Amino acid sequence: MQALYALRSEEGKSLRLGDAQRLLTKHFDQTLSLFTWMLYVLVEVARYAETDAHTRASKHRPSPEDLSVPTKISGNELLWKIRESSFYKEAVATFKPRLEDNDDWVKKLYVMLSESTPYAVYNAEQGRDKKSEREILEFIFTDLMLANEDFTDSAEYQYTNWDDDADMLRLLLLNLLQKPNSYTIDEMLNREKREFARLLLETTEERKEQLDELIKPKLRNWDADRIASIDMILMEMGTCEFLYFDTIPIKVTINEYIDLAKEYSTPQSGQFVNGILDNIRKDLEAGDGLNKVAYKKA
Repeated sequence: MQALYALRSEEGKSLRLGDAQRLLTKHFDQTLSLFTWMLYVLVEVARYAETDAHTRASKHRPSPEDLSVPTKISGNELLWKIRESSFYKEAVATFKPRLEDNDDWVKKLYVMLSESTPYAVYNAEQGRDKKSEREILEFIFTDLMLANEDFTDSAEYQYTNWDDDADMLRLLLLNLLQKPNSYTIDEMLNREKREFARLLLETTEERKEQLDELIKPKLRNWDADRIASIDMILMEMGTCEFLYFDTIPIKVTINEYIDLAKEYSTPQSGQFVNGILDNIRKDLEAGDGLNKVAYKKA
């Protein structure tokens, strides 16, 4: 959607399809970069217990409290599974999140952690329970990082894709904490997903005239040129899926584009896009036009 919008905008009139495809690839990389950064900050907050213990013990006259800083979380078994995983090592090596850019936040979040009740309970427990090891990391991520408005403002400042990707990546990161050995960089945004996105972009752009022939008669008294650009793009993408993407159920397509319209366009756009796509669906079904054919075979 964003790549097509750039292609259709006044500023994008000099762009070609290849430029939009490169923009799409850039978006994928930004998503992986943001995920890596979120995971990196989580890991570094947990690891900071050792730094805090060493710093306080190194004081000229350390207090008893300085000499008894709990460091249990630094040995968190789930934390070490993540740190030693090929996914984490490859992601950090590829996207290079820099600690110096986030050092203040790591310290602030660690202080919040050290003063929290869940952290006190975690440190008081004898031994290491898998559930507790996971729950303390989930607490850092959901209750200290994501629930902190100042932190999320900082994240949004660093990553322009924060608003688009944060909710999805939150679920992916929580899933990683459940199954730390199940991820690889390639699987997160794998070849199949990238190919689907590329093909949807390419097909929607190259078959624009055909798609608009189905859409414009449904606009009644609306002037197509005055409809929000995002709405037109979403209707073209939805109609494109109707015709050419035979693995996607019709209802799934309509629901997805309603949600996108609500999120990225006007307050009325969800209902508008729903009505147009549903009318197109009915016509295609009546005319036996939903025998989908992959674009490359059309």
